[in-house]
Amino acid sequence: MTILRDTARQIAGSDSIAVVLREGDCCHYVAEDAIGYLWRGKRFPLDTCISGWAMLNNQTAIVPDIEADPRLPAAAYHHTSMRSLVMVPIGSPEPVAALGAYWCSFVTIDPGTVYRLEALAESAGTALARIQGS
Repeated sequence: MTILRDTARQIAGSDSIAVVLREGDCCHYVAEDAIGYLWRGKRFPLDTCISGWAMLNNQTAIVPDIEADPRLPAAAYHHTSMRSLVMVPIGSPEPVAALGAYWCSFVTIDPGTVYRLEALAESAGTALARIQGS
């Protein structure tokens, strides 16, 4: 988790990174590299958060403005300084985790950054599958 988290932060150039595991019908925020507390250790229903959305839809969520995106519970972000994010599912064919990159400002998220995060997530999914298969 540490390697994934640290690599993602370097790739994205973001202010924060979160690694989220799928646990049944919940998301568990297991690792963070953040400028302030986000949600490490917390669990949320899959259908109430953006990490759950990314896993349930097996799609990357690109959110330039957290307050304007209906997939996010805006109130959950009021205690943070986060304004933009990318959330990438990890694992195939059914995601078992997600990787989130967060920015404190409103940013236009570069397609190259999204591509690199998706490639990292694909590698992480392969590694997780190997671990689970051992």
